[in-house]
Amino acid sequence: MDKYKVLLVDDEEEAIEAIRLKLEWETLGFEVIGSANNGVKALELVERLQPDVVITDIKMPYMDGLELARALNEDYQNIHIIIFTGFDEFEYAKEAVHLEIEEYMLKPINSQELSECLKRLKKTLDNEREEKLNVKKLEHYFNASLPMFQTNLFISLIEGRITEADCEKFLAAYQIHMTGPLFGCAVFHTSEHHVPEGMNALLLSMSVEQEIRERIAEKWKSQMFTYLGNTVLVMELNSEEEAVAFTDDCDRFCRWAYRVMGAVVTAGIGRACDSLFTINQSYAGAREAVSYRVLYGTQRAINIGEIAPTEQEISVQSEDTKMHALFKTINLGSREEIEKAAQSEIEKLHRNAKTVSQYKLATMEMVGAFYRFCANNFIDFKDYCAEVENPYEKVPEMDESTLKGWLVNSAVAISEELKNARNTTSRRIVEEAKGIVRDRYMQPDLSLDTVCSELGVSNSYFSSLFKKETGKTFISWLTDYRMDHAADLMLETNEKSYKIAERVGYQDANYFSYVFKKRFGMSPSKYRTEH
Repeated sequence: MDKYKVLLVDDEEEAIEAIRLKLEWETLGFEVIGSANNGVKALELVERLQPDVVITDIKMPYMDGLELARALNEDYQNIHIIIFTGFDEFEYAKEAVHLEIEEYMLKPINSQELSECLKRLKKTLDNEREEKLNVKKLEHYFNASLPMFQTNLFISLIEGRITEADCEKFLAAYQIHMTGPLFGCAVFHTSEHHVPEGMNALLLSMSVEQEIRERIAEKWKSQMFTYLGNTVLVMELNSEEEAVAFTDDCDRFCRWAYRVMGAVVTAGIGRACDSLFTINQSYAGAREAVSYRVLYGTQRAINIGEIAPTEQEISVQSEDTKMHALFKTINLGSREEIEKAAQSEIEKLHRNAKTVSQYKLATMEMVGAFYRFCANNFIDFKDYCAEVENPYEKVPEMDESTLKGWLVNSAVAISEELKNARNTTSRRIVEEAKGIVRDRYMQPDLSLDTVCSELGVSNSYFSSLFKKETGKTFISWLTDYRMDHAADLMLETNEKSYKIAERVGYQDANYFSYVFKKRFGMSPSKYRTEH
């Protein structure tokens, strides 16, 4: 079997050579494929050589061992890291447990200890390799679990919890090959209150489910699963007319189930749709169709498109009163976008309200939606309803232009309040971070982690916030702040570069010079001379 590849990183060539010679690498199951004298060079070699293990010293120029470990964890999570550290750095190194270091070893390195460490590491690597190579085992597990994955996906689809972007990806991953061109949903409900004497309700339901599988699901191109106590079918259809034939088939099955099994089964069939992403609409129609059994009777199939076309349209349009688009623009949009969304709400209102009573009810629902939205955002709608004292009473009496003006003014006022609250919070956090830098820029351990910990925010949130407010990453801003102070000290004092480096938070004078030159285009000494 191939040996595991090791990259050695230390700024002392003698240390690297000593490690090469002290260990019987081949016997241990490893081979040294290269070495680097700093973290920057090590990253270049990692990308090119793809080692399994990186053994690195902590204290190095340009990029130390912990910074290297952090970079490897971000981009090469499969690489195992061993760190060498001096006694005075040991506690500092141990604090970096979140870097997932494999081992910390004190210098000078004992070859026996390092050999034992590599033996332990080889067992870990062997286990990882065995797991990766065991493709058949993974394939067997996936294939055995595939029906469960498929069922979970279809449940997510009928609940409307899958985004359009993810839908095709999941269908392909779970090997669901349904091409349509149309799709439909059917819900089979077996009554628990009409069970033949001597028969258990659960057993009867299971028997019906098995018969549905054999008589319906296998005949039609469909996926079948159980959800909320009902049997659900999602099927492919070639045309709208085929949905009629499917309904007839389900109707015959319901009558057969009662005649032969004594089971009272009602099948609800939803409208056909043109993609699996919108199958939740067909499922909603199928469930509604089942509920019509109280009017049309049981032991039959009910197609929602045949018996309740107008009711179905109204139920879909009732979602309009929630004003999702308008509330989204209040949160994120400009005044122009708010006005456009408000106009759309007015048009929907006038399109759907056929009577004065319906108009008044819809406008009252609109007011209620505003109250709920404001409450969810911890503000009082009374303060932002455009000086209308009793909106439930006054808004339904407004004409179209007055209603639009009220809607826009209220939405804009709420939007400004939300944006001000967000901006105030953002500015406060950024200013507090800058204050921490001003007070502690001279401390070498000041970092993104320490600032976020002190502010009580996550790294990702703070980083995006800081970049948005300042146009720079936090590390860039901290580095520039330190370099600006260093430049001032160069001109205002006669201190040597390494002293100035320490005063602005750099323990390594070489690295300080490297960063200074990157910032100002010249070395510290040349900067002092020229200025």
